[in-house]
Amino acid sequence: MASLSLSHRYPILFFLPLLFACQTQPESDVTPSVAQGEDLYGIWCSGCHGADGQGNPSNKAPAIAGLPEWYLENQLIGFQSGFRGVHEEDLSGQTMQRMSIVALAEKGDLPSVAQYVSSLPTTWPEPTIEGDSELGKQPYQVCAACHGLDGQGNQQLSAPPIVQLDDWYLIQELENFRVGARGVHPGDTWGPVMRQIAIALEEVSMENVVAYIQTLRTKSTPGD
Repeated sequence: MASLSLSHRYPILFFLPLLFACQTQPESDVTPSVAQGEDLYGIWCSGCHGADGQGNPSNKAPAIAGLPEWYLENQLIGFQSGFRGVHEEDLSGQTMQRMSIVALAEKGDLPSVAQYVSSLPTTWPEPTIEGDSELGKQPYQVCAACHGLDGQGNQQLSAPPIVQLDDWYLIQELENFRVGARGVHPGDTWGPVMRQIAIALEEVSMENVVAYIQTLRTKSTPGD
């Protein structure tokens, strides 16, 4: 008997665009300030993520430079609201959760930091995960429904450009979704969808899918 595709095993995957579209995006009535964001970033963020946002795998700080402003803002809001960084096994997330509350307490702080980080030159982290990209190509099509065939993401679906993210970070967060460290908060609309995907990808090897995502950088990296 032929094996079923991921989308047949997990019918919820057919409805990804609708579920993501239902996620309301936060709106701010404060005009972000790049200068303010730069100051806050230098004080609170650069120690882990680096002065240029290049990240540091040794302390579980991913590269964030040049990521979309809307994505950065959404993630920081997620930490502040408890969507992320509250699970006992998510130690790096706990650090971010505390930092987002203490460092970005004033109105306008959070969008200012997001705007500043997004203005930094994009960082393209070196691959660190060994996987079979050819075996990862077919299951990636499930991810492509929201993140795009080129991995560039889709703001309307709240799907980030995963092609820009560290491969180890992608594995880490897929594992967090799989074990319930993410995607279980009652108010998190799209998190449960990602959790279903992470559980599904366990069957075909997350490493292979992430290895395939790295091959998409040849279409995205300037100068290639």
